[in-house]
Amino acid sequence: MKIQALNDPALAAASLAATKAERGGASSGTGATEAAGAASGSGATVTVSGAARTLNVASAGTGIDEAKVASVKASIADGTFKVDSGAIADKMLSNAQEMLSRVRN
Repeated sequence: MKIQALNDPALAAASLAATKAERGGASSGTGATEAAGAASGSGATVTVSGAARTLNVASAGTGIDEAKVASVKASIADGTFKVDSGAIADKMLSNAQEMLSRVRN
């Protein structure tokens, strides 16, 4: 599994400002957030309505298959979990090749 880092400073600042705005509460009556525009420093104002925020929260799943997690836990607990060393080796080699190709480019 790969985790993407926030390498774009403007994106990281906008994300931080949006998080602070959500925690502190929105100042306008419609629940709009103006954090992204203010964080980028361009003078542009971006607003997100409360309905859009609700839709975003509702559609943001965790991406975790709870049934599979439970199955793996049960397999480990009863001693029947088998590690596929070939699959692990293949992934390690693939990740190493990907990292080396990034360094070369």
